[in-house]
Amino acid sequence: MSVVTTSTLVKPELVKPTVVSEVPLPVRFAGDSDVRGVTVEQPASESRLGSDSYEADRAFHAMVARLTGGISPVAMSLAYIDWAAHLIAAPQRQMAIVQDAWRNAGRLFGAALHAGSPNQEPWSIIKPQPQDRRFSAPEWRNPLFNLLAQEFLAREQWWHKATTGVRGVAPANEAVVEFSVRQVLDMLAPSNFIATNPEVLQKALQSGGENFVRGWQNWCSDLRRALSGGKAAAADQPFVVGKTVATSRGKVVYRNKLIELIQYSPTTEMVHPEPILIVPAWIMKFYILDLSSRNSLVKYLTGEGFTVFMISWRNPGADDREIAFDDYRKLGVRAALDTIGCIVPRRRIHTLGYCLGGTLLSITSAAMARDGDNRLRSITLLAAQTDFTEAGELTLFINESQVAFLEDVMWERGFLDTTQMAGAFQLLRSNDLIWSHLSHDYLMGERAQSSDLMAWNADATRLPYRMHSEYLRRLFLNNALAEGRYLVDGKPIALSDIHAPMFVVGTLRDHVAPWKSTYKIHYQVDADVTYVLTSGGHNAGIVAPPGENGHVYQVMMKAADAPYIGPDEWLKVAPRFEGSWWPEWVSWLKAHSGEPCEPPRMGFDATEDLPDAPGDYVRT
Repeated sequence: MSVVTTSTLVKPELVKPTVVSEVPLPVRFAGDSDVRGVTVEQPASESRLGSDSYEADRAFHAMVARLTGGISPVAMSLAYIDWAAHLIAAPQRQMAIVQDAWRNAGRLFGAALHAGSPNQEPWSIIKPQPQDRRFSAPEWRNPLFNLLAQEFLAREQWWHKATTGVRGVAPANEAVVEFSVRQVLDMLAPSNFIATNPEVLQKALQSGGENFVRGWQNWCSDLRRALSGGKAAAADQPFVVGKTVATSRGKVVYRNKLIELIQYSPTTEMVHPEPILIVPAWIMKFYILDLSSRNSLVKYLTGEGFTVFMISWRNPGADDREIAFDDYRKLGVRAALDTIGCIVPRRRIHTLGYCLGGTLLSITSAAMARDGDNRLRSITLLAAQTDFTEAGELTLFINESQVAFLEDVMWERGFLDTTQMAGAFQLLRSNDLIWSHLSHDYLMGERAQSSDLMAWNADATRLPYRMHSEYLRRLFLNNALAEGRYLVDGKPIALSDIHAPMFVVGTLRDHVAPWKSTYKIHYQVDADVTYVLTSGGHNAGIVAPPGENGHVYQVMMKAADAPYIGPDEWLKVAPRFEGSWWPEWVSWLKAHSGEPCEPPRMGFDATEDLPDAPGDYVRT
């Protein structure tokens, strides 16, 4: 199948009045020569990435990473040394910790003496947190197992006090120690073992041990899937891309080595003149925004009279190791905008960026504003960060030692593997995503009912070596975007140059992009900002279709010249509504759009050889 570029699709006379910037040339990297024979300058900050002077060291680090799960042992050791050294130098704090241990032991001993007594209430010593569902079943109210659970919860609480609040410990090191200790404790929870889990014992008694047989079968099935690269057999997979998910009708209208651009077919007789470009993250497949018909954001938008374009990123391999972060801007967002400008001439564009795609859209928008390119009618960011100083627990291991270690891991393969990506996100919610899965699938012998969101979550992607290194160093490690030091085309950009109206969504229980981090956009841009805080997490809070129960959101608009209020105050004063935030956004889009008109054409004549939606790249 031929590779199509915008320049080969449109007549020359259509390009001049509609395309503000030049269509990107084939991707070039630092050290390559351009058509004039000029060498592209490599930024000093990137000079480390391609250095192979110590290949044996890098290979050794990659070997160690297989044993440590990609965690730098040096970074971990330094964190524990910092904590232990300061704790040793704090004898009064040591005494307080010891006293807490004796106090807990005394209370547990007293509860054990009265176990089974009519006057002994369950959870008399300590109760699970509301979000902790490990001990929510009624079987855990049995005196013996209730005592086991309380002993574990008291131990968790004691370790939390022991690892936090030690005077003099660097906050980053304290967070690493607390997080790693919590992971070990989660693994040792009584709910994870047959003999100490009353639910499992009750199930075994009722089924005659059949739950263990089914659990063994589930484990074997998961092992086969893991050995086959994580792909389930077609017969075992109820959700198939293009058949049961990602089913919105449309066509790929542009392709380069990094993206396929999908234009979706209109479902209304008239559409608003401004098209919408959706920029998903390339750490996920785009169809999270086009799942089943009941919860597809694409279907919802086309049903509301919008022309929708979607970027589908190609899943990179070892040969793509030198793809840079800026290539995603040029060959991704800029190429898509240029193509849309040819299909829908002389119309400004609504844009939406999700997660990392939102960060990329922010960078692109700031660069366009700096250069006088005013094609963007509005900017919507979904769970996307532009300041990474409070980026949640993902930042625990983002330091020079860990980034260098991770670079060596990626250097060997040329990309960050899907298993490493999935493992990192699972650790953030280990109780829900790892240990509850072990108990439910292998000990109880049950399988959770498949869902489109679960199928999408299992459809993992890879990240190119160079891009991910630049992303970690520039954004996480150096926070260059928020501090005005991020370079685009050799010149710094500033988010304050953005004046297009913005609609920004944060999710209340986001472990990837905490909502208070996304809230910082209020004082970074010089634009009207409508901020929405919705219930749910990073994915479930975004995929929140109308009619689905349990969704709540708060929303408030801040004009560009209005005084700033902090997030805690915003929580108190922002109006609260029941239901999905999608209608709120669509109303906002319509207020910033023109009167409906005839739908635009679908792509170009030269796109006939390109596939229909969802395209080919999403299947790789």
